[in-house]
Amino acid sequence: MTDPTQDKPPTAETTIPVQYEHPYPPADLEAEYPFHEMEYTRLDPDTMAERAESFYHQMELRRSPRMFSSDPVPAELIELAIATASTAPSGAHKQPWRFVATQSAEVKKAIRSAAEEEERVNYLESRMNEEWQEALAPLGTDHHKEFLEIAPWIVVLFEERYEVRPDGQRRKNYYVKESTGIAAGMFITALHNMGLTTLTHTPSPMNFLTRVLGRPENERPFVLFPIGYPLPGVKVPTLARKPLDQVMVMVDHPHTGVQDSD
Repeated sequence: MTDPTQDKPPTAETTIPVQYEHPYPPADLEAEYPFHEMEYTRLDPDTMAERAESFYHQMELRRSPRMFSSDPVPAELIELAIATASTAPSGAHKQPWRFVATQSAEVKKAIRSAAEEEERVNYLESRMNEEWQEALAPLGTDHHKEFLEIAPWIVVLFEERYEVRPDGQRRKNYYVKESTGIAAGMFITALHNMGLTTLTHTPSPMNFLTRVLGRPENERPFVLFPIGYPLPGVKVPTLARKPLDQVMVMVDHPHTGVQDSD
């Protein structure tokens, strides 16, 4: 008799049985630390494919405008985007990031002034080398950063280099840049998903952000996000993203380091 599940992807009802030699969590770990069963609903492959393709096409439209509308954006949306970003995985679950948000005209003006001074040196006094400026040429960027004052919100993401306990003790954070980078990506995705736009701005150096925003010495600026609606009619560079075969490699067997022969 033919197995009705043969050649069909496994579903919640036809999950392939797996025997783990070292199940997680072990009993002694669960006795010491809290655990609970993961909340998860397994979808059928067709639904998964539909959702994946729809989300891909949505994200394919994501762009980084350099001219924002000054129309206000509710604080609740910024808070939700930060909360979403903070679901990102992190080394030892330290969550070594701080999102510092402002809609203050005074603060935004101070950030723009300091950023433009650094960028003026970068662009006009050759702190950026020729190769770097050549790479930026198609984007047409320069040291003018008006959007830092016009966008209704600026959010600066800081990486927390180490943790400071209430008693003043320092504790190491792990995989800080990797963890903060993942949170940054999820923040951008959350903003786009709700209909807002942003630009990843990294004026170099960024130490002025620590001063302007009054951040402690254990935090270091990672990336600055102006956030809002795009100015109606704003233009963006016509750029092509790399095709899948240039960003993905499928490996079917381990590499031995020895050239295979026919």
